[in-house]
Amino acid sequence: MQLRKGQRLPLEQLLPEDSRNGSFQIQVGMTGLTAEVDFSCFGIDGDQKLSDDRYMTFFNQPKTPCGSVSISLMDNRINGFYFILQSLPASIDRLVITATIDGPETMGLVQSGFLRLVAANSPVAEFAFEGKDFHNEKALILGELYRKDGGWRFCATGQGFNGGLPALVRHFGGEVNDEPNESDAVPAKLSLEKKVAQAAPKLVDLAKKASISLEKKRLSNVVARVGLVLDTSGSMTGQYKRGRVQDVVNRILPLAVHFDDDGELDVWAFSAKSLALPAATLSNHADYIDTVNGGWRKWGMLSYNNEPEVIRDVLAHYENTQIPVFVVFISDGGVDQNAKIKKLLTEASAQPIFWQFVGIGGRNYGILEKLDTMPGRAVDNCGFFALDDLDSVSEQELYDRLLHELPAWFAEAKSKGIIN
Repeated sequence: MQLRKGQRLPLEQLLPEDSRNGSFQIQVGMTGLTAEVDFSCFGIDGDQKLSDDRYMTFFNQPKTPCGSVSISLMDNRINGFYFILQSLPASIDRLVITATIDGPETMGLVQSGFLRLVAANSPVAEFAFEGKDFHNEKALILGELYRKDGGWRFCATGQGFNGGLPALVRHFGGEVNDEPNESDAVPAKLSLEKKVAQAAPKLVDLAKKASISLEKKRLSNVVARVGLVLDTSGSMTGQYKRGRVQDVVNRILPLAVHFDDDGELDVWAFSAKSLALPAATLSNHADYIDTVNGGWRKWGMLSYNNEPEVIRDVLAHYENTQIPVFVVFISDGGVDQNAKIKKLLTEASAQPIFWQFVGIGGRNYGILEKLDTMPGRAVDNCGFFALDDLDSVSEQELYDRLLHELPAWFAEAKSKGIIN
């Protein structure tokens, strides 16, 4: 069924009978914008206010406390919401689906958009719209589910709204801190760049690029510990001599400074055995590889690679952590203990740790190349990509790729109760 703007219908006319008391989905999508679109669902009370901000469902808050509204993801982006209306508290009178953007673009540039009701994996109704329906708005109210005469109705709203997400939050009675006072936290971008500028000015450019990626991935307010695992097998000798591994430390450190208040990057080296190294910080990062513990040549490595050994050590180190952990694991390949690695990472999927494996200048990455399809895990807790050389991609692209899967893990891990 094609719905027109402003059309209101009882939900029972749109959904099959066997879906009215179960779960159904509303999918959303837009094309024509370069800016990333943020989709949200506001749970509004009888006074048409967001009286409980736990019922604003969006990327960083992926489901309501009762589980009656939750996000659905595709390629780490929201593509809709799932609803189980019968479990929704009576205090929630209306569910409003919105879209917002930042930057110079406006909703008038949208080429096409849709809001689609889906039941039992089949589309049952769709509301389509175009940019010509709007002007200079930064936000849209796409559709609404609301109570009426003891049942639920759906409205294809299609209303433009000026001001973006903060204006929408205010419109629904929520609070937005526009101008933080001195006691408030410094915005993440300024905080990261300020910290780096004071202690390690040579890393400021990296900090700026890291901040851009963190904002794009909606990770600016995330608190986490960061670990770095370095392949120190014999085949990596050239990478160490050419300074490539030191470059890795320099590029990962701004992420640790951002995510963790102590600004420390936990570091391990591994070959046949595992070695926990002193944390890398803004004060000791320069020539870290050539100086810490006497320098890499004195670490007693340069043998074959034993990934399971270091994975066990990392898991033991973070065993009692109360906050999420982001581990960047560097390898040049030659992975052959596939069964052991698979077992360890599968068991670790219930832990608050995300593993981002990065292949640099190698081959034969084994199970690392199959992490996204590895079955039996509580959540998808791993990512992998490979580079022929660290300098084959820009620093900005490197940060984008490092953080690509992290937001989806945060959302899924929150929904499963693995992290708070």
